[in-house]
Formats: sequence, C-alpha cells, structure tokens
Amino acid sequence: MVSSEDNMESPTRHATPVPGNLVTRLLRRPATAIAVLWLLGAVATGVLAPLLLPDVATQHAGDLASVRQGPSGEHLLGTDTLGRDVLDRLLVGSRVTLLGVVEAMIVVLALGLPLGLAAGYFRGRFDRVVGWLADLVFSVPAIIIVIVVLSVFRSNMLAAMCTLGLLQAPALMRVVRTATMSVTDQAYIQSARVSGLSGSYIISRHVLPRIAGAVIVQASLLACFALTAQTGLAFLNLLVAAPAPSWGGMIADGASVIIQDPWLIWPPGIAIALTIISLTQLSDALRDNITQAWAGNRPPRRAHHRTAHGPDPRPVDRSGSIEQDAALLSISDLSVVFDTPGGTVQVLRDVNLSLEKGKILGLVGESGCGKTITATSILGLLPGSGRVSAGAIRFAGHELTALSQRSMRRLRGREIAFVSQHPMSSLDPSFRVGSQIREAIRRHHDMTRREARHRTRALLEAVHLPEPQAVARSFPHELSGGMAQRVSIARALAGDPALLIADEPTTALDSTVQSGILDLLREITATRDTSVLLITHDLAVVAEVCDDVAVMYAGEVVERGPIATIFADPVHPYTRALLASNPHNAPAGKPLQVIPGSVPPPGTWPSGCHFAARCAFVRKECEAGVIPMIPLPGQRSARCIRHDQVSNV
Repeated sequence: MVSSEDNMESPTRHATPVPGNLVTRLLRRPATAIAVLWLLGAVATGVLAPLLLPDVATQHAGDLASVRQGPSGEHLLGTDTLGRDVLDRLLVGSRVTLLGVVEAMIVVLALGLPLGLAAGYFRGRFDRVVGWLADLVFSVPAIIIVIVVLSVFRSNMLAAMCTLGLLQAPALMRVVRTATMSVTDQAYIQSARVSGLSGSYIISRHVLPRIAGAVIVQASLLACFALTAQTGLAFLNLLVAAPAPSWGGMIADGASVIIQDPWLIWPPGIAIALTIISLTQLSDALRDNITQAWAGNRPPRRAHHRTAHGPDPRPVDRSGSIEQDAALLSISDLSVVFDTPGGTVQVLRDVNLSLEKGKILGLVGESGCGKTITATSILGLLPGSGRVSAGAIRFAGHELTALSQRSMRRLRGREIAFVSQHPMSSLDPSFRVGSQIREAIRRHHDMTRREARHRTRALLEAVHLPEPQAVARSFPHELSGGMAQRVSIARALAGDPALLIADEPTTALDSTVQSGILDLLREITATRDTSVLLITHDLAVVAEVCDDVAVMYAGEVVERGPIATIFADPVHPYTRALLASNPHNAPAGKPLQVIPGSVPPPGTWPSGCHFAARCAFVRKECEAGVIPMIPLPGQRSARCIRHDQVSNV
C-alpha cells in the first residue's frame, strides 16, 4: 500500500535552483571575487617576484641620493630610508611573509583538525587527555614561547612559525571538537554507525562536510593571527635577517622615520590589512556556500532512463554466514548499567527475548521502560558510559557481547540493520538520498558504481517509492515524512540484513502513511525472510503486524508470548492496564482508563515488583523481592506472582 503522501509529485519539481558550482557562486559576489583575486595575486607574487627580482633580497642600499622619495614615475611607491624601491621590496617580501603563514597553518591543521575530530567523535578517555593537553597549551603565552625559540634558533622562521602553529592548534581543536560533538549526536550519524560504516569513514564522509564551515572560519582567523604574529616578529627583526625584505621589516623601517616620512608604513600596512580582510571575506563566503550546497535546494539533473533495473534487491543466500537456527536472536538475562558520578545505575535487568527468522516481535511499553536501550545493546552502541553487566545476546551463532567493535561493524548493516523513528534526522542532509543508499550498498557488497546505482533504484522501487530516480536525486529535506521513512528502510535493506530493528518507525507519521509503512514491514518479512524487532508504544501497531510481543516496564520484560494470546488474555497487570488505556479499546460513552503514576526512573526502582506502586493487584509479597519470569502454557511467560488472579478478572 502506498499512501497519498508518498504519491506526491516529484520532490525536486518545485525546488528553487542554486545556480552554478562553488567557484561560480563565489565569483558572483563582487566582494568575494575581489578577495579571491587579491589572495591569488599575493600568492603569485610571492612565487614569481623573487625569481624576477633576484637582487632585491640581497640589496643593502639603493640610490642614496634618492632616499625617502615619494611615489613617482620611476618609483611607483617611492623609496625607503636606503634609497631602495619600495614596490620591489613589497613584492619580494610577500614570499617570506606568506610562507610563514603557510608554515604555521600546516601545523595548526595537521594537529588541530584530526585531534578535534577524534576527540569529538570517540570522546571518553581520549577526549579527556586531549582536552587536558589543550588546557596546558592555552596556559602558555604563545608569543613569549616563540621568542624563546628564536633566541635558540636565531632568525629561523620555520622553527618560529611551527612553534606558533603548535601553540595555536588547540584553538582549532576546541572548535572542531565542539562542532563534531554536535554533529555526532544527530540520528543520521547513529544510523551510519548501525549501517556498519567505520569511524574513519563516517568522520571523513559525514562529519567533516558538516563542520567544514566552522573549520574554515576558525582557520582563517588563525591565519590572520599568524600573519600579524609573523609581521610583528619581523618588525622586531627576529625573523628575517637584513637586507632581505618582509612586510613587517618594511613597517619597522618606516616606523623609524615616521615623523619625517609617514608614507613608508602605508604600503606594507595596506598589504597586510587587505590580506586579512580578503581571508575573512573568503572564509565567510566559503562557509555560506558550503552550507548552501547541502541546506539549499538544487535543480534536478536530467534523468538518464534505463531499461534494466539492475540486481534483484531481494536477499542473498546466507547459508555460509548465518546459522540456520530457529531463533535468530536470543537475549538471555541481559542487564545493562551506566556509570555515573553518583555510582552505577542499572537500566535493564534480566531481560529475556527470542525472535525467530521471518517473524516480527513487538517490544512495547511506556517511554523510559528500556526499549531503545535494549536495541542499542543488540547493536553494540550503548550511549555514554553504558555497558552490558550481565547476560548474553546471541545472534545467528554470534555472542554479540563478546565481539570487538571491528567485528560488530561487520555485522551492522550487513546482518543487523536499524530504522530510526526520525527518518529526516537519520539521513545526512549534506548528501542526496541516492548517494547515501549507494554508500551502504558498496560498504556491504562488492559492486561497481554503475551496479550500485542500479541496485539503489531497485531498492527504492522495492519500498514502493514513486519516481525512484527523482527520489534518488533529492536531498532529505525535499522528501515528505513517509517518503523519508521508506528511504531509511531502503538503506537499511541495502546490506540484505537478517534482522531489522525498527525503533518506532511510524511515530512521526499520520495514520494513512503508518498503514503503508506497516504493510511494507509485513512484505519485507514475507519476501525476504527477514526478522523484525519492532519497538513501539502503540498497541494497535503491534496487533496489526507482530507475531509475538514482549511488554517492558522499568527495565524488565514483564510479559511475553504470541500476540493473539497476550491480547486476548493478559496475565500481567501492566499489560492489562496498557490494553485498557488504548483508545481503540475504550467503550463508547465511557471515559478512557489511565494508568496512575509514572514509570520509576533507573536508580529508584523498588526491590520487588517494579509495577507495584501502580498496580491494582499488589500484595505485600509483591514487594518482598525480585519477581522472576514465570513460564506459562502457550509459549508465554509473565513476571507476576498473581498472574492467575489477573487472568480471571
């Protein structure tokens, strides 16, 4: 079933075009074009001027009869205190000045960028160590250290500027780290991780493009600082030995006679000012255009019609990679804890689940019951300080809790896939939809780019998206919510997974689109023999698509079994209360029942039954100790010592 929302007209048809490529858009701004021309001219001058004017760097004196002359036809910018041509020295001096900036920025970028990316992405101990080192460097006065270095390596610009770059790298690192942390908290980064992509690939492909604007702006500010520092040190005659020219040395020469002839400080001063202004103007323009490239709408490319749809997107034979056990996923006595400043807090306790191949298991409960933590435990992606403290998670013959992160990456996306409840945020806004599906395909299958494009189209058709070629060329923001969720499912299927974890995939969608997504999940299990773990709080969704259901409350599974049996005769008070509070089950003309109180947060659980404070069947023995799961007839079990009384109500 395809919803009316999914049958909307092509998502790029009403896009407002952003004309031209990056260079064209930059040069269309007059101020940016001038800045680019100035910087290119300065670089070209720095390269060519010393070659065309080789004597200037060794010229101790010029025409002593023409000292401190103003601009004239013979000397366009006049002469200095020793009769040397100011223009010639300005042109030749640009090399040493700009070279010092380049040396400092190479060190800044080589240290600050990778350390900031790694600290923001991996966090933990590495982040703390890097942060401590950055604080240590920040406590040191940079210019004083550079002067100390120059006292040892006299007039050695390479040593001085590399030291300056080393001392300025933490400034870039801090900005990159902060920007990276904000990006890695987005759902599409988590989606990329569960797709099996490596950390280095995610950083280079998904994180770095999103923080490029912040990196460019901060780098330009540090380049401006390096320029002023270089000219300042040259002004003090610490960097460039006479008679070699530099912009800072020319300002020092003019400052010595500023009362008699103030003109001499203006040519190098204006050159420094224009370079700084050009750097900031170009960095701002680059930031705006890079952001516009992924945030703004683009005109659609001309479609290339193909008759072949490429490889069949249906699953391959996994006989060599997955054991043919009845239970594809088996969770036994799983407990998860988080280490906090106040101590260890348990968030899951003795969770037991089983999911057969080709079946759909519904995991239901109120918010805060531990459903998503269970899913992230399976994926090996527990947030923060979370860790599995006890129990086992077996998937297709693998003990997931014993696997390394590298081994887990091989399973994510290829054997276990994930669909988020927020389809828009699970897709990277920087890239087109087709590109994001193709990267998952090529990560898990040995395919050429052409084959990956064909398979992308086949996957988009498999999830019943109209105009798959137009969808593949679209950015996520150009899609409706239902279309974005279908794209997320298509990307999850790119690796032909045996298990699909869907975390509330219909929560953000209207009822018509929900029905289409649920039909699609049923179709996936029927045609691909894929198992689905469906996390939701909507019992109507569970009743419509699931074969079995597990009810969670406050970090525990309180009841599990076949869907028909559980819904017809719930034996746990919480399950019964959930069904009674479902609007679909409310009797006509009677108020909707509600469950009093709220789910106790981790760390405040009672020693006995976690539902005791809200239960209408509670007795003193319910609060005496931990309640075990009690096996019951009909392949079901419940965590309630009064299950027989609940069933008879």
